[in-house]
Amino acid sequence: MSLPSSSHAYGIGLIAVIVGAAIGVSYYQLYFIPEFNAKPIIPDKILHPGDKTTIIIVPGAENQAQEQNFVPKKIEAQLGVNNLVIWKNTSPDTGHTVTPDQNSLFTDSYSGKFGSPGIIKPGKTYQFLFTQEATIKYHCDPHPWMTGEIDVVHGALTS
Repeated sequence: MSLPSSSHAYGIGLIAVIVGAAIGVSYYQLYFIPEFNAKPIIPDKILHPGDKTTIIIVPGAENQAQEQNFVPKKIEAQLGVNNLVIWKNTSPDTGHTVTPDQNSLFTDSYSGKFGSPGIIKPGKTYQFLFTQEATIKYHCDPHPWMTGEIDVVHGALTS
């Protein structure tokens, strides 16, 4: 009595089908529906606002007893007016982050995911161009008592 033999050809054939399907789907997305990967069309006055908003991370902000950390703590940015927001870390020796609160996770359709990509080192900045209306509460990851809020509203120049 002989045992049934298995062939590696079935496994290789299955892998070839999976790889072929993945290539086909990728090709379709890139060439037949390029808008799937395209950035939205945003008015020039929103992409190049006339002014910017600067938020200062003050020296000593890591001290939990200090009430001032992000200055100003709450801002209103208008699309097409001052929707480029810059956080500047003026602390002489401590790094900070700009991290959206769990209920304020935000992805801008043009600029991508909101939040500093890591620690903002002393003397350095993080900037984000808002292109759509939103309300975002944020904090510093290593120092969660450091909080702030941004309200991005429809600007006078975008109507």
